[in-house]
Amino acid sequence: MTKYKLEYIWLDGYKPTPNLRGKTQIKEFDHFPSLEELPLWGFDGSSTEQAEGRSSDCVLKPVAVYPDPARKNGALVMCEVMMPDGVTPHPSNARATILDDEGAWFGFEQEYFFYKDGRPLGFPEHGYPAPQGPYYTGVGFKNVGDVAREIVEEHLELCLEAGINHEGINAEVAKGQWEFQIFGKGSKKAADEVWMARYLLLRLTEKYGVDIEFHCKPLGDTDWNGSGMHCNFSTKFMREVGGKDYFEALMAAFAKNLDDHIAVYGPDNHMRLTGKHETAPWNKFSYGVADRGASIRVPHSFIRNDYKGYLEDRRPNSQGDPYQIASQVLKTISEVPAKSAAAA
Repeated sequence: MTKYKLEYIWLDGYKPTPNLRGKTQIKEFDHFPSLEELPLWGFDGSSTEQAEGRSSDCVLKPVAVYPDPARKNGALVMCEVMMPDGVTPHPSNARATILDDEGAWFGFEQEYFFYKDGRPLGFPEHGYPAPQGPYYTGVGFKNVGDVAREIVEEHLELCLEAGINHEGINAEVAKGQWEFQIFGKGSKKAADEVWMARYLLLRLTEKYGVDIEFHCKPLGDTDWNGSGMHCNFSTKFMREVGGKDYFEALMAAFAKNLDDHIAVYGPDNHMRLTGKHETAPWNKFSYGVADRGASIRVPHSFIRNDYKGYLEDRRPNSQGDPYQIASQVLKTISEVPAKSAAAA
């Protein structure tokens, strides 16, 4: 038997954006534990905005497990938060009630800033560095510094070794800003892996003395870019049938549900979605072919393939909860009858 270090990871009850939490349990197994073998585990919800002190018990229910590449005999255990009965989802448990469909594919482009000493990594103590332009996909010390690439490369390796479907990295438009991409089939699977990748990045940067800033516009009303989490999505019908009539009906549904989307696409999005810096205004819906300034960017390949394939919603921001984002996208898609659209 081997003693395994099980890192139970969950989302707390802080609003408007939950924080990742984690604690370690040691259990003996004769092999890497399966999800079914992992026990429920309690925690003090009064310390995480999920219970009151006079009745503080909450329960962690494992929902996904990954190898922990940073620990010998380690496992990363993604959990839902349950009420003390271990059966009823806690009110803060967004994962338990979202729409899910294994035929729905999601690709999330997670942008973020490295921060050190209260400012983006590479910013001078006073003022700003040279204007945006050379930093996006940049190379060289003057563009990316001496530690950021080391961190993102190590994070990439950790994700791949954990079995997370990490699909790429690049330096972003602002200095100190980077992006990684996660792809998954099914709302829950894709979102689980985004949260786990975030967790691994936050844990990794502890040893570098660097913070991760997920706020969508950390530099406020300046000419420096904010951070998004563009959501690429498709369903089986979109990939295999599609059609112009269906696409136009889908865009009408997205326009009708604008307020519902903005409500879950991340806090403070009005600071980022201003109509400047390749963003659509938060209160106006638009779409366009290869248009980075539209709410939804339609790839050229989608049009060439008789309106089949994937679409990119550019409005979700870097703080967004991927569970809620994916669920809202699926909810809107479900309003468009695929069969009747195909018949039309």
